[in-house]
Amino acid sequence: MNKNLITNSFKHIQDHICAGLTEVSGQAYHEDNWTYSDGDGGGRTRIFSGDYIEKGGVNFSALNGTLSEKMASKLKGGGRDFFATGVSLVIHPKNPFVPTVHMNIRYIERGGKGWFGGGIDLTPFYPNTPNIIDFHKSLKNICDNHVIADYSKFKEECDNYFYVKHRNEARGVGGIFFDYLSEHSEQTFDFVKDVGIGFNQIYLPIFTENKDKPFTEKQREFQLYRRGRYVEFNLVYDRGTLFGLETQGRIESILMSLPPLASWMYNWSPEPNTPEAELYEIIKPQDWVNQ
Repeated sequence: MNKNLITNSFKHIQDHICAGLTEVSGQAYHEDNWTYSDGDGGGRTRIFSGDYIEKGGVNFSALNGTLSEKMASKLKGGGRDFFATGVSLVIHPKNPFVPTVHMNIRYIERGGKGWFGGGIDLTPFYPNTPNIIDFHKSLKNICDNHVIADYSKFKEECDNYFYVKHRNEARGVGGIFFDYLSEHSEQTFDFVKDVGIGFNQIYLPIFTENKDKPFTEKQREFQLYRRGRYVEFNLVYDRGTLFGLETQGRIESILMSLPPLASWMYNWSPEPNTPEAELYEIIKPQDWVNQ
């Protein structure tokens, strides 16, 4: 694969997403350009912070470096030299009725072997079932346009991956997740680009529909409590976070996925027959596209 072509495409996707987020939120982003201190390359991190997007980050990076022995044992390919480029984002809205969203697309080379990975998933606090169905149908439509993409398989992998094992619960309502896609590289690249470019069409209507809904202090407290699960997953299980830490990546960019505020209430559980209790049923894996 042409690494320059991939990196330029990923830069364009970052630009496209940030333009869309600015349009629907009215918020400008702060751009932080950085260089990779333990190798060659760097990236640009764009941060949104304001009334609608409480904290959001859209990061692009392209790096050449050397893997630690620990990380080298976990990745395919040979040798310890690597190249990695990608776009990653997490949007933490202020309004509890707007779900948090995460997306990542990446390309990694090691030992002469290259592969694509990525995914997108939704984490609601007060679920809107039509929004969740639309989200999954949009992802299925993208997958159906590419021979190499299998929505059912990628959805199952997403449900399995975004699972907070020590809590025995899902992080959210899933989406798609894929990794180590190395065959049919040109077709796979086209699919990955469509996932990235499709973000605005997939998520921004959900954001716009819910961003001005009134909410109570109790609903805000529940949002912060559920954000705690997000923090736990990202610091304990997330491959991208662990890869960044093991490769001595830029800490501010690696941890941009964390929310600005979160809370932990000791031994708390929702009251029965409340919207808060309903969430725990909604996040159980289910067939959204056929509802």
